[in-house]
Amino acid sequence: MRIAVADLRAAAAKSASLQAVLLKYIQTVLTQVSHCAVSNANHHMEARLARWLLMCHDRIDGDEIALTHQFMSMMLSAQRSGVTVTLHILEGVGAIRSTRGLVRIIDRVNLEDLAGDAYGVPEAEYRKLIGRFGRPGDN
Repeated sequence: MRIAVADLRAAAAKSASLQAVLLKYIQTVLTQVSHCAVSNANHHMEARLARWLLMCHDRIDGDEIALTHQFMSMMLSAQRSGVTVTLHILEGVGAIRSTRGLVRIIDRVNLEDLAGDAYGVPEAEYRKLIGRFGRPGDN
C-alpha cells in the first residue's frame, strides 16, 4: 500500500488519531535507529549479527533467510570476512545453519542469548506503542 506524501500530510492534518499513530511509528523508528547505533558501537560482532538475524527472522514467515555475506557485512558495517567468521561461530553453537546465500535459524532462544541486550529494546517499544511485533506467539 502506498499514498502520496501530500495526501498523507493532508490526512494527518485532518485526523488526530492518524497523526498520533504516525508519531508513535516515528518514535519506534527512532528507537530502532538509536539502538542500532549503540549496538554497533558497544557489542561484539557475534551479538550484532545475532541481533540482526533476529530482526530479519521477526519479519519473515519460516526460518530461512536469503542473505549473502556481502549484504550482511554492509548492514553491520563490518568486513565480509568478519561476517563469515561470525557465521561460523553462530553455527558452532548451534544457533544457525548457513549456506551460500541462505541462513536458517535453528535455535532462536540460543540466538537471543547470544544477542543479549543488543536485541529486544526496539521490539518492546513497538509492542508498547503500536502492538504485537515479531513472530506468532512472541509478545
